[in-house]
Amino acid sequence: MRIAVLGGDGFVGWPTALHLSDLGHDVHIVDNLSRRWIDTELGVQSLTPMDSIQERCRIWHQETGRRIHFHLLNLATEYERLKGWLSEHRPDAVIHFAEQRAAPYSMKTDRHKVYTVNNNINATHNLLAALVETGIDAHLVHLGTMGVYGYSSVGAPIPEGYLDIRIDTPAGPRDQQILYPTRPGSVYHMTKSLDQILFQFYAQNDGLRITDLHQGIVWGTHTDQTRRHEQLINRFDYDGDYGTVLNRFLIQAAIDYPLTVHGTGGQTRAFIHIQDSVRCIELALADAPAAGERVRIFNQMTETHRVRDLAELVARLTGAEIAWLPNPRKEAEENDLIVKNDQFLALGLEPITLAEGLLGEVVDVARRYAHRIDRSRVPAVSAWTRDLARRVEHDPEGKRLRSVS
Repeated sequence: MRIAVLGGDGFVGWPTALHLSDLGHDVHIVDNLSRRWIDTELGVQSLTPMDSIQERCRIWHQETGRRIHFHLLNLATEYERLKGWLSEHRPDAVIHFAEQRAAPYSMKTDRHKVYTVNNNINATHNLLAALVETGIDAHLVHLGTMGVYGYSSVGAPIPEGYLDIRIDTPAGPRDQQILYPTRPGSVYHMTKSLDQILFQFYAQNDGLRITDLHQGIVWGTHTDQTRRHEQLINRFDYDGDYGTVLNRFLIQAAIDYPLTVHGTGGQTRAFIHIQDSVRCIELALADAPAAGERVRIFNQMTETHRVRDLAELVARLTGAEIAWLPNPRKEAEENDLIVKNDQFLALGLEPITLAEGLLGEVVDVARRYAHRIDRSRVPAVSAWTRDLARRVEHDPEGKRLRSVS
């Protein structure tokens, strides 16, 4: 298949592009490289050194003989160019990663909130409108998030997208399925919730074939393809805005930084290894809905864990200390999370679960590149409200000068 990977320079997009190319697909990365500009804005860099996207693609061709094509394009602001690109290349499938993906970044300031909404919603809607206008019958696979469901304890498993309900009518009770109610916990999660509504409309109105993947928190570093050459290595975020919780714990342990647990650590989250993430996208592509079918929704996760349990696991593995800090997020201190992921298991996914060998691999990568870490960027300081901002801890290591008077 000819596959367009929108946002293919990113944390999940790059290993996905490699994985699909390795399977023999004709892969085209479409990206505006905004994630690299955000690194510059934040004054931080990937833990792992990243070459330009053009150099990455050249090395892939050198190592495998396969080509990945790169196209510089902004989905959110260049609608006519997007429409022209689709008309020219006519992909069989489109994988949509091209959204600002960090909840803390989306909550930093009003400017970051506005940017996240404008970028994410315009990118998604421009893509949907362009697919309709060009008449391309491409399967659209979107990377969403488990966070659209919210993180309150409901006492029942979260289904894959749709909730069975019974409503009273004049003719008696009637069974129905509705989209599972959203309860976004950040502006980023709100944009993913709005994406769902856009998908539902374009599937029912125009017959677009759409799969929406509600993904858990990604952990891990390598996939089979990124291991093949040093310059194919994936990006690895450690900072307080973009670093994911388990990867951050492992990096903190590697540099003798306290494991920063916010609040009670009773937040339960869904997780998936980066190798499983790219495998799930492969499986979703092979199980496309037909035109006229409703949006197909998968819960793309393999296990759930409490944050404090992860911190204690990493502490046992590495000898790191845990720092209990005020929580910059507005969220429940404790929650349960039970999630159904039957569809991917039925399609043949064999989950990679937390194992000391893989955790150790991440620690080894962090130690190898520890010289690239700016310790001042490790704390999570982007607060959800002004009141929470007053309690944020900017110095978990306790190294700043303190008054003695």
